[in-house]
Amino acid sequence: MMIKVKNSVSYDTLRALQSPCKLCPRECGALRIDGELGFCGADDRVVISSHGPHHGEEPPISGISGSGTIFFSHCTMACKYCQNYPISHLHNGYTVTVSELADIFLTQQQKGCHNLNLVTPTHFTPQIVAALDIAKDKGFKIPVVHNTSGYERVEVLELLEGYIDIYLPDAKYSSNEIAKRYSSADDYVECNRKALLEMARQVGELKLDDYGIAYKGLIIRHLILPNGSAGTKDTLSWIAENIPFARISLMSQYFPAYHAIAEPVLGRRILKDEYDTAVKSLEKGGLSGWVQPI
Repeated sequence: MMIKVKNSVSYDTLRALQSPCKLCPRECGALRIDGELGFCGADDRVVISSHGPHHGEEPPISGISGSGTIFFSHCTMACKYCQNYPISHLHNGYTVTVSELADIFLTQQQKGCHNLNLVTPTHFTPQIVAALDIAKDKGFKIPVVHNTSGYERVEVLELLEGYIDIYLPDAKYSSNEIAKRYSSADDYVECNRKALLEMARQVGELKLDDYGIAYKGLIIRHLILPNGSAGTKDTLSWIAENIPFARISLMSQYFPAYHAIAEPVLGRRILKDEYDTAVKSLEKGGLSGWVQPI
């Protein structure tokens, strides 16, 4: 399908990276434009699960009016414990065209959302860029949030510069062995840290307006896993040393989902002591951000 967009350089380059696919670090090589499925399970068609105002994000993202969240189906990760597995693994959702996606973006602005929140967008990056160009020509102007697993290629992120205002990545692991065991990503740590550095270069420190709503910057999420599986201390230490201005969202909401239910390590919720230890690591590194009750 030919899509005409105003700012076509990034789109054309990204489109070439989609078939054979090299959009994520797996570089699976699937001919997605020809209908072949990538590792993520997606072909060339954009599939979304839902969209609309969301109030469950970090305070400067959700604000009062909510974040205009688009949940994309499929995922470049393969987390055994995925908290949103019906969307990522079971691929629940419906197909939209690029033009329809642009209209959905505009709808979030019309509803008064503080931002457009793209959840798990990596495998549909070319279409998202095209939709943003179309939407901007129609008056779209709210900040764009790139809400990702953090498993990204720097070469792709570089092409997003100017499109993304707020990066909201995960920093899931500090061990490739654990990343391979639970997410089939044996190069996660290196890819994630390079990606975090590139995101930090592009958008810098989190900036808030007079109402405490974010309009630019970096927030890094870290989900605490049972038995220290996420390598929290090492992850936060690396961030403190390399991106000290990053705001951290230390998440306590893990619950056994999908295949984690049968896992001896992941088959339970985290303990209060485990989360308290993570908070101490956050404080020791001099990092600031948000913690959650447990």
